[in-house]
Amino acid sequence: MKNELPVGIGLMLFSAALTAVGQALWKASGLSFSQGLQSWQLYAGFFCYGMGAVVMTLAFRFGSFSVLHPILSMGYVFSIFIGVLALHESVTVQGIIGDVIIILGAVFLGISERGYRESDDGKQEEGAEA
Repeated sequence: MKNELPVGIGLMLFSAALTAVGQALWKASGLSFSQGLQSWQLYAGFFCYGMGAVVMTLAFRFGSFSVLHPILSMGYVFSIFIGVLALHESVTVQGIIGDVIIILGAVFLGISERGYRESDDGKQEEGAEA
């Protein structure tokens, strides 16, 4: 079977982006609840968030839960960019360091899963005895 993990990772990243955009739209919909109900951003946010859930469900077909689900943490990275660029929020050094750690964690999970996938093709897993 062909390695489909990159498809799952791509879909999961897209899901994280959709949910981050949805949440940013909720934030932009207004400060009070009554104002928010009359805002198109509120409903667009629900649509984006819901589509993110649909895409996430599709992504799980292409890899293991333990690798794909943590990639949703990339939504925090996307939210920093959306907050700065669209909502004109400020970012701290700690926020940047946290984003770098999240990105590294997602990369390491993807790399580690590829090693296990190779073992499914008849190769021995690293660290396993012969």
